[in-house]
Amino acid sequence: MKVAVTSEGTDLNSQIDPRFGRCAYFLFVDTDTMEFEAAENPNIDASGGAGIQSAQLIANKGVQALLTGICGPNAFQTLQSAGVQVIVGISGIVRDAIDKYKRGEFQSVAQPNVPPHFGVGMGPGYGMGMGRGMGRGMGRGRGRGMGMGAGMGPTMPEPTREQELQMLKQQSDFMKQQIDEINKRINKIEEKGCD
Repeated sequence: MKVAVTSEGTDLNSQIDPRFGRCAYFLFVDTDTMEFEAAENPNIDASGGAGIQSAQLIANKGVQALLTGICGPNAFQTLQSAGVQVIVGISGIVRDAIDKYKRGEFQSVAQPNVPPHFGVGMGPGYGMGMGRGMGRGMGRGRGRGMGMGAGMGPTMPEPTREQELQMLKQQSDFMKQQIDEINKRINKIEEKGCD
């Protein structure tokens, strides 16, 4: 089976990039052989529609499932239309995530886990946390911005109270996982500094 994983690097030992549409790389992995292809995401700096364009790229690769951290409504709809299972809330190392997927530890979701344009327009970058310097942001700081901003593309209906609550719970769980991963990395770096 062929799966796609959003990644910060180009090999199976890379960290998972939590962003879908603006991830650094896609790793296309054959789960039977663990052979893979790394592809730089051409949509990382897209002015709009990065999620949809990335979803189309994934679908065109013949992928059956996507493993990522977060996926918005437009990308989710595009992936679902192409028959791609979407599995969100994934963090850690790519190889470990694929092993868990193969063991059946992940389930696909029936809806996106963030609202439209989640993270667009804000990101830590440099300066004041809005991209580079004092200005404009535009999501080009390549950080893990969690802000809401204006975006482009078709508007989706407002989520129901229950849908919003579920999305918020998923976001909270995802952030907890990210904090755990960050703390593990801090501890590892501190241990190396003691050598």
